[in-house]
Parts: sequence; C-alpha cells; structure tokens
Amino acid sequence: MRYTYSEYVSIFKALADETRLKIIQMLLDGELCACDILEAFNITQPTLSYHMKILTECGLVRGVKDGSWMKYTVNNERLMMINDVYKCIEKR
Repeated sequence: MRYTYSEYVSIFKALADETRLKIIQMLLDGELCACDILEAFNITQPTLSYHMKILTECGLVRGVKDGSWMKYTVNNERLMMINDVYKCIEKR
C-alpha cells in the first residue's frame, strides 16, 4: 500500500454515509455546482456543506469557488486508493 492507513481510514469514513456515497455517484458524471447537488437531496444547505467538507478534507472531492458558487469534482486519484486497498485484500 502506498498511502498511510490514516489516509485510507479518512476515505472509508467519508464513504460510510449514504448521502456522501450518492454525492460521489453524482460527481462521477462530471463537475456539479453545490446548488445542483442540493436539489437532489432533502437536506439543508448547512447539511450539504458538512458533507462536502468531509469529502473535500479526505481528498475524494475537489471544490473550487466560482463567484458565489462552489463547484465540485471527484478526485480520481483518491478513488483509486480504494482500488489499492481492494487489491491488497484480494492478494491475501
């Protein structure tokens, strides 16, 4: 494994939530504005901000400010970390 265990743990903790998994699924189709993500859920803006903070802090998602909006994309390199863990487990 080429990353530290703490890096893997933060990713798996972030993915251990149904809303965050759905957000990642949505972002796999391309960049989305926070307002577009919010429309897909029955949550408040502060709740979305909380989820996006967790996803960006672990590096799974990148956020860029565009005027008054935040736009988010998936960090594919971090997603590949999940694949690395699977490969490691599979070898055993």
